Amino acid sequence: ITMIFRRKGWLRKEFDEKLLDDINTIRTKWNNQRALVEKSFDPSEEILYETKLIEAKYFYLIKEAKKRNVRIQK
Repeated sequence: ITMIFRRKGWLRKEFDEKLLDDINTIRTKWNNQRALVEKSFDPSEEILYETKLIEAKYFYLIKEAKKRNVRIQK
């Protein structure tokens, strides 16, 4: 039984690290997309839609990290 709990802890840590990696990746994409929109004279609807979609994904991942009490370890 203790082996199952150890494995659960290991899996949780692995998924938490994946979540943090995803947050960093999406944040970079969102920042790049916002910079593109800001530099565009007349951004297309597709670019604006994509920016909003990336923003929604980012905030969803942040919300999920808060719910799971994921902390960045320094």
